[in-house]
Amino acid sequence: QVQLVESGGGLVQPGGSLRLSCAASGSISRPYYMGWYRQAPGKQRELVASTTSGDITYYADFVKGRFTISRENAKNTVYLQMNSLKPDDTAVYYCHLQYPGGGAWGQGTQVTVSS
Repeated sequence: QVQLVESGGGLVQPGGSLRLSCAASGSISRPYYMGWYRQAPGKQRELVASTTSGDITYYADFVKGRFTISRENAKNTVYLQMNSLKPDDTAVYYCHLQYPGGGAWGQGTQVTVSS
């Protein structure tokens, strides 16, 4: 069973940057989908960005031009580079993997944008 481990969250000032990592253990069948989601207090979980084994990427409008999703296939790791962070970006960020026959969610990592 695949497990996901996230890292890279923290406290950052507005305008700052963070890079989140999501490492998947185990064998991942293709095709697969990996996405970053976030959930702020009192709000629903929402999709931030995603990528597939076919190199199709998606960004929510509210992060276009600021966030970049990338993969390092040799390490089964997906990254989310977050630049120009805003207080509205404060949330718990989760990575999600979907592949034929299964899927997994990470435990979440807190991102707080505050001065």
